[in-house]
Amino acid sequence: MIDSESRSTLRIAFDRINRLVSLEPVRTSPVAIVFFVIAAFLGALGQFYYKSGAEKAGNTLASYVFNARLLGGVICYIAVMVLFVAAFKRGGALTVLYPIYASTFIFAAIIAWFAYGMPIRPVHCAGFALLIAGMYLLGR
Repeated sequence: MIDSESRSTLRIAFDRINRLVSLEPVRTSPVAIVFFVIAAFLGALGQFYYKSGAEKAGNTLASYVFNARLLGGVICYIAVMVLFVAAFKRGGALTVLYPIYASTFIFAAIIAWFAYGMPIRPVHCAGFALLIAGMYLLGR
């Protein structure tokens, strides 16, 4: 006979196995998805601030520390981390949300187009479409 403690341990183990092989989708809050899209935009904006701040920085530590654009990049990344935590607290599944963060590449291209006049060619649009398709498939 199996005692009640062993039975409870087996039940917990079987429940975990069932969750691993379950075909039911994990529900992710729409608010969590919006938070990750905003985080992706802020991540790209932070990269822009790092690049433009690096262009303005000199060779001294002070030129890095007192560089408003570099500080803007740091603030963007802090906001990204806050949004990540807020999204996960609202029931966001990592396998659904983190692929959304890949849209940072799309936002970076758009920011580079506005800020530097970098062209967005048809091949880039094809890459964007592949990224979006990948985000969709990974989130399923």
